Amino acid sequence: MSEDGPAEWAAPPEYLVEIGTEPLDRPARNSVGGWPCFDDDQEWPRCFCGDRMALFFQLDLPDDIEFFGGEHLSVFHCAHHNDASDPVTADGRLVPRFWEAPQPPFPGSFWRVLLQRDPGIPEAEPEPAVRALPLSLRPFVDAHGPFGMHFKVGGTAAWAQYPERYWCACGAELAFVCQVPAYREFGVRPGAPVQPYGLRDDAYMLFLGNEVYLLACPKRCDPAAVLPVNQR
Repeated sequence: MSEDGPAEWAAPPEYLVEIGTEPLDRPARNSVGGWPCFDDDQEWPRCFCGDRMALFFQLDLPDDIEFFGGEHLSVFHCAHHNDASDPVTADGRLVPRFWEAPQPPFPGSFWRVLLQRDPGIPEAEPEPAVRALPLSLRPFVDAHGPFGMHFKVGGTAAWAQYPERYWCACGAELAFVCQVPAYREFGVRPGAPVQPYGLRDDAYMLFLGNEVYLLACPKRCDPAAVLPVNQR
């Protein structure tokens, strides 16, 4: 406590993620679908089935986001396999390389979330299934506090049920990065595969439309050390 009294608590910065309506015709680092950006040694993620996962969205995190400011967030999910995520733990921690662990009833993972420090030139070809749209971020103060369900990065997770805590295999407690509200739809291009258990043939959802909370390893032990947690 200072001589002037107790210091005021400052809410961590958070940003609302807004999806534009004009289709993208060129690469953008903040986008739904579009041209993914990868580190030099990072390949386009593939599902356990062997197919490339669909890029749902990507964005540059603002510099003032704790632990992960300035990094590039990318969220991938298979167009052919769809279920809730299933964190796999052992001895109180997530298993090593948890992002590749089996996701019952599947023998492997159908999702991948990346936090990359310095992704380079965008891929030459865009994501073929998800319709490319621009994303924008704006500073945001949630009037509903911990109960507001928004598409946002930073701040505090608005848990639909109860807070969940996970520890990475490296020992670090995962930290909140991003929240995607339930039933958020991502439009797809004509001719794209129909997502199993989706609500419409012309749109995809993440993890059966559950509320999605992205929690990441603050030690950055691997670009893929990001866990999607689902609640409904």
